[in-house]
Amino acid sequence: MNETARRQRNQARLRELHPAFAQRVARVIAELEDEGWRPRIDDAWRSPTAQRAAWAAGHSARPWGLHNTTGADGRPEALAVDLVDDDAPLTPGKPYLLRLAAAADAAGLRSGIRWGLPARLAAAIDEAITLRDWQAPVKIGWDPTHVEATGLTVAQVRAGARPR
Repeated sequence: MNETARRQRNQARLRELHPAFAQRVARVIAELEDEGWRPRIDDAWRSPTAQRAAWAAGHSARPWGLHNTTGADGRPEALAVDLVDDDAPLTPGKPYLLRLAAAADAAGLRSGIRWGLPARLAAAIDEAITLRDWQAPVKIGWDPTHVEATGLTVAQVRAGARPR
């Protein structure tokens, strides 16, 4: 995707997010861009139908998730994004995935880089991030480009709770 289209897509997808979450995701994007990466929000808000399809295909752990969040008026206010490397959207390298996780952590967000890993392998990711070793030979969890809000469970969000 050319640079103008990538930036326009990110701006459009940021408007699909809850405002407090959007500010944090924008910080993650800016940090990665400052380092020369080209992050692209591939997915932000998903309709319930699209989410169920992602779940049925094994691309999501839930039939309803933080991608499905809406405001009281039904407007999309997702609390999750998939933030891919636009230069390698289907095959992001470990350096990008580790930088994404570090930027998400710094913004008070969580990435899926540790999902499905035993504690010792997740700890190796934490160590690589602490040491800023973007080439570390770590095992990557099952949804590493997923970034989501923290501090709220899916059940709480479904019941109407939102980040401040």
